Amino acid sequence: MTGKACSHLSLSAATVAVTALVLTVGGLSACGGPKQPQAAPTAAVVKVERRNLIRTLQIASEFLPYQEIDVYAKVSGYIQDLRINWGTHVKQGELMAVLEIPELEQQLRYDEAAIRRSEQEVAHAREEQNRIEADYAVSHVTYTRVAGVWKTQPGLISQQDLDVVQGKDAAAQASVAAAKSALDAAQQALAAAQATLDKDKAMYAYARITAPFDGVVTQLNAYTGALLPAGTSSSNGNLSLCHLSQNDLLRLVIPVPERTVPNVHIGDTIPVDVSTLNQRFPGKVVRFSDRIDLTTRTMHTEIDVPNPKYILVPGMYASVEIPVQTAKDSLVLPLQSVRSSSQTEGSVMVVNKNNQIEPRNVETGLRTATEVEIVSGLQENERVVFGEQAQYKAGERVTPKLVQPPTAE
Repeated sequence: MTGKACSHLSLSAATVAVTALVLTVGGLSACGGPKQPQAAPTAAVVKVERRNLIRTLQIASEFLPYQEIDVYAKVSGYIQDLRINWGTHVKQGELMAVLEIPELEQQLRYDEAAIRRSEQEVAHAREEQNRIEADYAVSHVTYTRVAGVWKTQPGLISQQDLDVVQGKDAAAQASVAAAKSALDAAQQALAAAQATLDKDKAMYAYARITAPFDGVVTQLNAYTGALLPAGTSSSNGNLSLCHLSQNDLLRLVIPVPERTVPNVHIGDTIPVDVSTLNQRFPGKVVRFSDRIDLTTRTMHTEIDVPNPKYILVPGMYASVEIPVQTAKDSLVLPLQSVRSSSQTEGSVMVVNKNNQIEPRNVETGLRTATEVEIVSGLQENERVVFGEQAQYKAGERVTPKLVQPPTAE
């Protein structure tokens, strides 16, 4: 029993000694070993750049044809020859349809007959006038001779004979005036008949329906054999031949807010973005109402967009960016680099030449959706912390990493 107890006691003492030695060595290693220097944290930075800064206002609208109309028939008739269909492109003056108008054709024949009759009446009146003028010439010569003899030799001719000759001369002269009036009346009747013929010919010319401008047939309402009523009638059920739209030039109607009106000028080039096509097209401000709508406080403004290849279609949505304010050749920073304390004041974290954080107050100016103008407090090409600034302290050394800030797109 005594030997076993001594053996257990010796083992426990050895274990305690080893444990103490380990702790002693560990303590010496922890307390007396050399410390490793910590690496400086990485900081995302951007450079202060100088460029033009433009604040824009984005407004959405939809494309409208430059002009569009319903094409009606001037006179009522049946469609005899139809030369268009849905989507047909036509040029100005191109024939689109021919109408059959039998009543008007008959009226033209009647007018031509009336012209021939009036021409005959004019010829007869002219011949009658010539005959009467000849008779008057004879009567007048006779009266002149008798009057001369009566004056020189009163006894040869009685007063009664002189009066008879004078009366015949006056009657012949009156007949000449009447013949002239009859000729004038016949000529006026001929002119009236000619005017009627010209009018009916003009109406008959409307049997050929032509395109009033270059365009596209966006809707066809009647086909061959259909009766087109006259578009001038007061009936509400008028049927048009088609709907014609000029699509090679489109317009955007933009309601420009009152505060932006001073920045809109005739001739300004405006970029037009079409999200459906993911393309940008050039537009130009060509007209505006020059009046503020009292209800919406906006001004009617139109932008023309050329569409020679018919890529754009009326009804598509588009958006435009109208310049509201411009700052030229200004120092610019991303919004994420500036902590704003007011509309014109803010603070930034500058990384100086020693790669140390340096807080600095700045004066700000124009702001866009992604950038801000720096009026004072910074120099061009200085490095500024991009993003969260609260994690850095003044004088802290960092490892700057130049990053590219995201754009507005």
